[in-house]
Amino acid sequence: MLFLADFSVMNPSFGLLFWTSIVFLLVWFVLGKVAFKPIINALQNREKHIDEALHQAEKAREEMKAIHSKHEELLKQASEERIRIIREAEALRERIVEEAKSKSEETTRKMVEAAKEEIANRRQEMEISLFNEIGKISLGIARQVIQQELEGKHDAFVSQKVQEFKQQRLAAKN
Repeated sequence: MLFLADFSVMNPSFGLLFWTSIVFLLVWFVLGKVAFKPIINALQNREKHIDEALHQAEKAREEMKAIHSKHEELLKQASEERIRIIREAEALRERIVEEAKSKSEETTRKMVEAAKEEIANRRQEMEISLFNEIGKISLGIARQVIQQELEGKHDAFVSQKVQEFKQQRLAAKN
């Protein structure tokens, strides 16, 4: 213990410095061979993995931007397509309405023309029928007038026949 009494931190001996330096260099050399290389390799690998992860994250971000821009473009195209389809549908609807309107107007015009023609035909038939009836009645009256002439009572007879004719016409109309 006496040896320890001479020990001073402020005044180290040469042997202590020598052996401390030898031990330090030996530990440094062993650590350099055993510990430093794996630590450096681990740090380099970690740095490489971090760089790769950052690179992949940047690449993923760029891909997401590209996908987002494609998505926006697709949405824009879909919107334009929807607007185009709606406009085409509206134009088609207008055209169909116009066609239906013109067809209905044409059909109505044809029906009116057919009705007018039917009315004209019926009127002509009625006139012919009336003329035939008047002719028959006139012949009957003429025959009877001639017979009455031969008998001498024709004025009263003509008045009576005209009255009968009027009554027949009124009965036919009702």
